[in-house]
Amino acid sequence: MKKILALLLALCMVFALAACGESAEEPSGQSSAPEGSGESAGGDNVIKIGVFEPLTGASGAGGKQEMLGMEYAHSLKPTVMIGDTEYSIELVPSDNESTADVAPSAAAELVSAGVSVVLGTYGSSASIAAAPTFESAKIPAIGVTCTNPQVTEGNEYYFRTCFIDPFQGTVLANYAWEQLGAQKVYMLGCSGEEYDGGVKNYFEEAFVALGGEVVDANFTENNADFSSYLNSAVSEGVDAILTPVAIQYSTAIMQQAKSMNLEIPILGSDTLDNNAVLEAAQGLKSEFVVTTFYNEGGDPDFDAGFKEFINSDSVNLENNGGNDMIAAVSVMGYDAYNVAYDAIERAQSADPAAIYEALKSTNWDGVTGNIQFDDNGDAIRDVAYIKIADTANNTWENGGTQTVAE
Repeated sequence: MKKILALLLALCMVFALAACGESAEEPSGQSSAPEGSGESAGGDNVIKIGVFEPLTGASGAGGKQEMLGMEYAHSLKPTVMIGDTEYSIELVPSDNESTADVAPSAAAELVSAGVSVVLGTYGSSASIAAAPTFESAKIPAIGVTCTNPQVTEGNEYYFRTCFIDPFQGTVLANYAWEQLGAQKVYMLGCSGEEYDGGVKNYFEEAFVALGGEVVDANFTENNADFSSYLNSAVSEGVDAILTPVAIQYSTAIMQQAKSMNLEIPILGSDTLDNNAVLEAAQGLKSEFVVTTFYNEGGDPDFDAGFKEFINSDSVNLENNGGNDMIAAVSVMGYDAYNVAYDAIERAQSADPAAIYEALKSTNWDGVTGNIQFDDNGDAIRDVAYIKIADTANNTWENGGTQTVAE
């Protein structure tokens, strides 16, 4: 009798579902949420973009400025249409603390968070250390200002929107030789840092080929006293000092160079294009020049909108160093977000595999120039911007652009 009652009850449930038009299959003409997207309890569709940046540590100031550009781009494009459905985009930050030691765990956090694509990082060493994590998870990453060639070498899942150190080092060598008339250059970097070593190596290759001479010097991590190195540069009789170092070190170098009334020109790579470094150099007697990715004034409409964004929020202003001066890394962060957005839109999917395929055919006209990737995933770039510090007025002067040929 119990079996008969159970059978009758099951039949009643089937008839009831049929009467209501219910079906176990998905209705035709509707699609499920794209792979890689998330759905909140309220039913909101979300696509997550990982932000792999140093928000603390030696490069924290640069990481915050780079992320600021991403946040501005996100404020303008916070959603994307996939088919007929609108998806919110969520930026998911993970602090790599400016070190290669922390980078893999910070990258793993983004993988666990279910991001579809990653932006960052500022600093080559952290990018190189995290690259295998993203490759293993098959999640594409877009390096923003990590210029060492090793970031993309042998890793098909890492792309990059900036120029790379063989180009930057050669531009700096050409500038030292042609514009400064330097014959001998003192190169100062942090021992063990991939970025510092890379820029110095490519600078030396190009400068020696021109007929110049270099003196190579390295300090240990967390060093704070650079007086002996600067005095060594003076005693060596060099014509310029190249120091492609993190913000933490470059600010100290500027302050100590100023205190000893150093007059030898100082050349910096893109990491020294920072408000804090410029402020530390105020009153410096030495000429101070950097290579970078963008000069303020290059796109007046972008500049005006970004300055408004910076000044609209006290946290934004603080993260930009306390003023609305536009750092090139911020503009690069803005462009990187738009490259990721474009790939999602063209892929019509939040699936990392689909985004990866779309990235390979990127052709995006950014604020910093057209962005396409070569077979290594590197942006095809042939121009560097030059900034010259006005150390009396705490501003940057536009030094124009320079290619390797120039």
